[in-house]
Amino acid sequence: MDTRLRPLFTPWKIGNCEIKNRIVLTSMGGTDLFGWMEKNHFDKAGARFIMEVAKNNAGLVLPGCQPVYNPMFGQWLHKNKKMYRDLKEWMPEFHKTGAKLFVQLTAGFGRSFTISSMMEMLYTTPVVRTLSKPFMNLDRITASASPSPNRWSDKVPSREMTKKEIKEMVNAFAESSLLLKEAGVDGVEIHAVHEGYLLDQFTLPYVNKRTDEYGGSMENRYRFAIEIVQAIKEKCGKDFPVSLRYSVVSKTKGFRMGALPGEEYKEAGRDMEESEKAVRMLQDAGYDMLNCDNGTYDAWYWAHPPIYMPENCNLEDTEHIRKFVDIPVVAAGRLDPFVAAKAIEEGKLDGAGFARQFLADQEWVTKLINDKAEDIRPCILCHNGCFNMTHYRGVPNDQDLMDSLHLARCAVNAETMQWNKHRIKPAKRKKTVAIIGGGIGGMEAARVLKLRGHNPVIYEKSDELGGTFIAASAESYKGKLRDLLAWYRREMDKLGIEIRLGTEVKDASTLNADEVIIATGAKPRKLNVPGFEKTIEACEYLRGKDVGNRVAVIGGGLTGCEIAYELALEGKEVTIVEMKDDLIAQKGVCLANSSYLREWFALNKTSVYLESSLKEVRDGSIVIGCKDGSDKEIPCDSVISSVGYIPAPLSKSGHLVGDCSHVGNLRTVIWQAYETAMKI
Repeated sequence: MDTRLRPLFTPWKIGNCEIKNRIVLTSMGGTDLFGWMEKNHFDKAGARFIMEVAKNNAGLVLPGCQPVYNPMFGQWLHKNKKMYRDLKEWMPEFHKTGAKLFVQLTAGFGRSFTISSMMEMLYTTPVVRTLSKPFMNLDRITASASPSPNRWSDKVPSREMTKKEIKEMVNAFAESSLLLKEAGVDGVEIHAVHEGYLLDQFTLPYVNKRTDEYGGSMENRYRFAIEIVQAIKEKCGKDFPVSLRYSVVSKTKGFRMGALPGEEYKEAGRDMEESEKAVRMLQDAGYDMLNCDNGTYDAWYWAHPPIYMPENCNLEDTEHIRKFVDIPVVAAGRLDPFVAAKAIEEGKLDGAGFARQFLADQEWVTKLINDKAEDIRPCILCHNGCFNMTHYRGVPNDQDLMDSLHLARCAVNAETMQWNKHRIKPAKRKKTVAIIGGGIGGMEAARVLKLRGHNPVIYEKSDELGGTFIAASAESYKGKLRDLLAWYRREMDKLGIEIRLGTEVKDASTLNADEVIIATGAKPRKLNVPGFEKTIEACEYLRGKDVGNRVAVIGGGLTGCEIAYELALEGKEVTIVEMKDDLIAQKGVCLANSSYLREWFALNKTSVYLESSLKEVRDGSIVIGCKDGSDKEIPCDSVISSVGYIPAPLSKSGHLVGDCSHVGNLRTVIWQAYETAMKI
């Protein structure tokens, strides 16, 4: 092991509970032990994930947040005693790993509950609203500190939570904690004065306008969270550890308005001055640890950092707040293990929290210990598989129901939380499989085929593996994507897969193979407008083609916006032209990612023309049709086209994989490649 990492592997204590090392799996919805958005039960898939992480040298493990009042079916978590008996039977096996388990309990979501179009219909149709209450009582689920707008929808506002409901919730935390203690769990974590969830909504001045004992003064706003820990300690004893998930600073300007890194703004939520007082008050109330990040759902990119956010984005604030408490403090959010180890060595931090990297590779800590960092499959911070709640103008959460019910899957690892359908099974008969195209889809198919015992052969017409992912990972801030490309190339070498570079296949039937996989990708869409041939296609730019100082980007989807962001970082003068009424108006892109880019363009006064279309490309300018019906000429030196792609299969006589089958994202490519390789 690299000696710089040794501070991560020293013991520490939370109360009287000793943890073997400083690696903390922070909680993610979907990795729950008692089910996620379903009737509560002992969840074998969640338990398998938790066990895999524990076996691979995590010190403290926190499963997915468990609502004490289940949004689905209105169950109280402490009512189902059987699942606690099942948990008690499982705990001895877990403890053999040497890890400790804290179960995260949540009061719920309040105004942050992700409303879908179906939920809007349930709420706004009186008869359906009444009939749906037994399985989804939106009026109860979305109740907040005070009447307030939902983060996702204008049609389902939040009402004020009653004092009776608060007392019921406090009691439920205590009852559930006692059952967990009796089942052998090492502690609990309260979720949360964090990220703008329900307990946090009570603490935040821009949400909480109450005039009773739960509103107004700081002591009143934090009363709900304090009553919870006091009730747990009374029920479970003072030595039973209780952690708090805590956002140091809200980084929020108001409803649906976040504050970007480095932005000057007036804090609407919890500022650092209040936080310095709040952490002491929370510690004195009985909390034994603070598990820290920043942000709210209105500034979601702090708690769920996309690739545009700086590494270690929450570390400085966490290190600062540690000065005001005597209990251990953990930091999370795009955390680099080497940076975290140094902070621990210097006494600025107690534990290092990681989440999504465990979805990409449950063995990553073991690989670090064994000096095999290059074998770690990297998380690329895309949220495509784990957390793709999508929002853009005019829609609530635009997410497939399957994704809503199955969080914590992974775009780059098809197996995570999908072991029932994605698992390596040896082939009954070894076959030679020709794979035409050496992009990510082709390499993933080859990897799975080889692991099953087949003989894959990749034919790639260029002189390197990677396909369009080489361009997709080219921007300066996309180091994690380049790490993934390097991982795939290394897997090809490790597995001894035959690669034929510089080999263009024009007729798949000429290949000496038992089966053929077509992974030839897609071709750029072209617009039928005068002068379009003068444009630079997105991948051409990303592969190094020069552009001038003033650049028009045609297409405001994710690819176009990421290119515009890169150009702006380089100091270029950028204009984005998009036909839809919002940027990145596409399914599969998490709001944490898209809101960062939208707000960054707004803050930096990037020229954006929505509901506008390209009409002509001229020498030195473009002409667009604006939403008011007028035409506008915009001066520019270069024009980049990012208007989408069309599947381009070599042929349809074979197994089609990736964008040559259906244009999607990295998740669709990798999962389809995996599934195709399993069918052969």
